[in-house]
Amino acid sequence: QVQLVESGGGLVQAGGSLRLSCVASERTFSRRAMGWFRQAPGKEREFVAAISWSGGNIRYTDSVKGRFTVSRDNAQNTVYLQMNNLRPEDTAVYYCAAQNRVAIGALSEFVYWGQGTQVTVSS
Repeated sequence: QVQLVESGGGLVQAGGSLRLSCVASERTFSRRAMGWFRQAPGKEREFVAAISWSGGNIRYTDSVKGRFTVSRDNAQNTVYLQMNNLRPEDTAVYYCAAQNRVAIGALSEFVYWGQGTQVTVSS
């Protein structure tokens, strides 16, 4: 069972930055594609970004392109989400997720989830 623990959320003004971290509990982290999702109040959870095992393949949802950067450190079992130029509409609980594969698969293949970290962007 993969355990994922997110951290780094908080309250920030519009235009500010936050860096989220997600630490995985097990040594197979380097063989997993990882992703970030978010869920705003009253809305469904949505995909934000994904990264393959090596970092060679990265995907973003359109609304965060040019502002968010996903990266990983396999030696530290950690995946990051650097969020710049934050907007009030980025306010959500952010979740880290993992797949059972090295390349990024379908969104339905994210089967392990963290507990989430709250990001609040004030206007």
